[in-house]
Amino acid sequence: MNSTMQVLVIGGTGTLGRQIAKNAIDAGHKVRCMVRKPKAASFLQEWGCELTRGNLLNKEDIEYALDGIDAVIDAATSRPDDPRSVYETDWDGKLNLFNACEEKNVKRVVFLSLLAAEKYREIPLMDIKYCTEELLVSSSLDYTILQGVAFMQGAIGQFAIPILNNEPVWISGNPTDIAYMNTQDIARFAVAALDRPQTIKGRFPIVGPKAWSAKGLVDLCEKFSEKRARVLKVSPTIISIAQSVVSFFEPTLNVAERLSFSELSGSGGKLDAPMEDTYTAFGLNPADTTTMEGYIKEYYGVILKRLKDIGVDLDIEEKKKFPI
Repeated sequence: MNSTMQVLVIGGTGTLGRQIAKNAIDAGHKVRCMVRKPKAASFLQEWGCELTRGNLLNKEDIEYALDGIDAVIDAATSRPDDPRSVYETDWDGKLNLFNACEEKNVKRVVFLSLLAAEKYREIPLMDIKYCTEELLVSSSLDYTILQGVAFMQGAIGQFAIPILNNEPVWISGNPTDIAYMNTQDIARFAVAALDRPQTIKGRFPIVGPKAWSAKGLVDLCEKFSEKRARVLKVSPTIISIAQSVVSFFEPTLNVAERLSFSELSGSGGKLDAPMEDTYTAFGLNPADTTTMEGYIKEYYGVILKRLKDIGVDLDIEEKKKFPI
C-alpha cells in the first residue's frame, strides 16, 4: 500500500464522515469529498479537503469524483429527513458507487456497515447494509467492511441533555445494551484500513469498550451532572410513534434513531462483539479508545463550565430549559 493515497470520502458532511475526512487529512492522505451542497461543506475545505459536487444517484457525478482516486471510504447513510426511500438513497446509490469503482478500476474500498445487520433484515436500513456487504463480497473490489453499532454522540442526545435540562429520559421497557463508540475512534479504524493489507476482504466489528444499558447510562449522567434523572419507561411502539414529533435523536446517526427503532433498540438483547482480532488487524491500541465514562465526564465538564462562565444557574426553575 502507498503511504499517501488520494482518498474519496462519501458522506463527508455527516457525523462520522467528517471525522473520517479529518483523520485522513491528519494521516497525510489527500482527501476529496463528494457532497451534495458544497456551501454547507466549507469546513471540509478549510481542513484541506477537495470538494466535488455530486449525488450517488447520478452515475456521472460518481465517475467524475473517482478520477485519480486510489481508495474510497463510504460513510454515507440516508438521513432521517430524507424524503426518498432508503432503498433508493442507500441501495441504488451503493450500486452506482461500487459499479463505478469496478469500471474505473478503483479497487480499494472501505465500507461502514452495521453490526448484526443480517439478524435484523426486517429493518430497511439493516437490510440494505447486509445486501451491500454481500454485494462487496461478490465483487472484484478489495473491500474492508466495518460493522459499527451506535455513536457516543447519540447518548448525549438521548440521556445527557435531557437530564441536564430536567427533562424526561425516554427508554424502552426492554432496552438493548449497546456498545457505543466515539465517531473519532471509528474514523481511526476506517483510515487505518488503508495501510493494512490484512484487512482486505474482511468484515470487522467496530464497537466500544463496553455495552451499556439504559440504566447504566442514566446512572453515569446523574453522577457527572449531579442531577437526578426523570426516566419514563414506555413501550417500543410509543417511542416509535414519538419519533415523528420529537427530535431527541435528530443530531445523531446512531442505531437508536434509525428506522424501526422499536424492533432493534427495544429487543432486550445486546449489540456488542469481541474486538481483540480487530485491534490486531488494524494495528491500533485498545487503550486509545474513548470510554463512555470519559466521554460523558468530559461533556458535562465542558458544558457546566461554559454555563458557569456565562452566569447560568441550572437550579433556577425558569432556566431549566436553557438551550445547550
